[in-house]
Amino acid sequence: MAGYRFGRRATLSAALTLLVVLFVLLALVGSRWMRADRIDLTSDKLYTLTRGTDQIVDSLRAPLKLTLYFSDHATADSPQLRSYEQRVREMLQEMVARSRGRIRLQIVDPAPYSDDEASAEGYGLSPISVGNNGERVFFGLVGRTLAPGADGDVDGENQPGGRTLTLPVFDPSRETFLEYDIAKLLYELNQPAKPHIGVISSLPVQGNPLIGEEPWTVFRQMGQLFDIKTIDPAKLQRIGDDIKVLLLIHPKHLSDDALYAIDQYVLRGGHLVVFVDPDAELDNTPFVDSNGVMDDHNSDLPRLFKTWGVQYDPQRVVLDRSRSLRIELSDNSALNHPAMLGLTAQELNHDDVVTASLQRVNVASVGFFDLAPTARTRLMPLLQSTSDAQTVPAQRVRESSRDPASLLDGYKGDNTHYVIAARLYGQFSSAFPERASQHGHLAASADNAEVILVADTDLLTDRLWVSYAQNLLGQTQLSAIANNGDFITNVVDNLSGSSALLSIHGRSTSQRPFTRVQALQSAADQKFLAKKQELQRELAETRSRLSELQPAKTGHADSGNAEQKAEIEQFLQRQLAINKELRNVQHQLNAEIDALGLRLKFLNIVLVPALIAIFGLLYGWRRSRRNRRRAL
Repeated sequence: MAGYRFGRRATLSAALTLLVVLFVLLALVGSRWMRADRIDLTSDKLYTLTRGTDQIVDSLRAPLKLTLYFSDHATADSPQLRSYEQRVREMLQEMVARSRGRIRLQIVDPAPYSDDEASAEGYGLSPISVGNNGERVFFGLVGRTLAPGADGDVDGENQPGGRTLTLPVFDPSRETFLEYDIAKLLYELNQPAKPHIGVISSLPVQGNPLIGEEPWTVFRQMGQLFDIKTIDPAKLQRIGDDIKVLLLIHPKHLSDDALYAIDQYVLRGGHLVVFVDPDAELDNTPFVDSNGVMDDHNSDLPRLFKTWGVQYDPQRVVLDRSRSLRIELSDNSALNHPAMLGLTAQELNHDDVVTASLQRVNVASVGFFDLAPTARTRLMPLLQSTSDAQTVPAQRVRESSRDPASLLDGYKGDNTHYVIAARLYGQFSSAFPERASQHGHLAASADNAEVILVADTDLLTDRLWVSYAQNLLGQTQLSAIANNGDFITNVVDNLSGSSALLSIHGRSTSQRPFTRVQALQSAADQKFLAKKQELQRELAETRSRLSELQPAKTGHADSGNAEQKAEIEQFLQRQLAINKELRNVQHQLNAEIDALGLRLKFLNIVLVPALIAIFGLLYGWRRSRRNRRRAL
């Protein structure tokens, strides 16, 4: 019997050893030659790539190398930044796993004064200051294209057709757009040339080379990223499919052929940005020409707007005294102009990738958009006024040029947020059904067509967002006083991407608040506020009582002083009591949070492991008991 048990133990030991060896071998083989299956257990699927990102990664033509620069040592005392770095790294690793070898990822810790730090600066990454010592931290991404079979250490720009693009810094405030930003970089690396942008404008946005007039600053900036083509509307019959984005600026007196070309461009899936204005300040057209034709310097797109379900009045201007810009008049005086607005972050849509990172956009004499009751499209605001805004006739704004303060006469807010810029979504119908017999005519667009509408052209001008200054060498330097240029560049950048890129929207953040702790904090804050208000009321009552006692000092100084002292002493005692109650509220809050923490620790550290241990012991006891019964 003893020999039988020994032989059985030896057999079990050999089998166990063999299973361990097989497990290790399978793990090594799987990690080397098999793609690991990954399961995303987060509630918002934070680590699951969207379909648009999958399409972009799957369509990569050439291998790419991504280098993530993160100052690991310098962020030892910055847990929030380190947590976000883990989020970025895991997102990149998901894309690498999806690419099946077409994306290579390298993570670099650029130590101070090292070659890696010099490399990060050379690629244009922006260091940020962290901690009390202001240590420089690099946290950005460099993407490079590689020739097939090339070593990842060879720079992309040194290869034929190679490109290098960067994300200068990963801002935790843009975490909701993290996937979009990385996917956009991959998409741009995959494009062989700059996207073509078409411009139709009745304003001199491209300057006049004959008189030495340069293009407006926003168009000089866009020229570095895009290939801008000016389109003559008088000769326009069709807009080519190579035009990724069409900018239609201050449209006036467009022919039916030009409007039809724009109409069909949108229905084919082209991306249109329309800039209209009830009062374009740089429109140099005479108000009355030699033939007696009047021009109010406004613009509209009535036929297309009506078909798309958009309501826009070219004769109305939005005033907003809450966001009025301060301007200088000819007499060197200054005042706030209610028709010139500085829209702050509160008036920008921070759920949209175009406006998410912007802080200020300056506009002037703007119009507004709304949807018709029968519209089948949807309007998503990008820029809007405050609720204190009102609308007035555009003619009144023009007549007030010498006295802008007169616009405030009889001012009354409409309690309405007027939409100044927006995305228009949905299915668009053709505004030219009578041309249905023409070859290639489209009657309607796809369901996901999109147009961006802006009810202002002045935001494009330099004077609203660019400041000029001369340095010591006499060279003119530009500095941005608002994010107008960023807004336009973001719009074009967003629309010039593929449909896959446009389908990537904001995601949830990885930060999960302690809702129970926040509820406790909120309740304590309410108690604090109530006590503070009580103290302020008693202070006001005591001061009022002291002022009533003051006249008595002339006839009865001693009794008045004694009564005042008693009143003051009573108030001081009450003040001490209220402060003690405030401390008790804080202590109760801390005690409740500590108790909650203890309960969580008990559940995670004691109860759950104890239950697992008890289950294991019970299972082992039952199994050993069953084995003993079999042996007998």
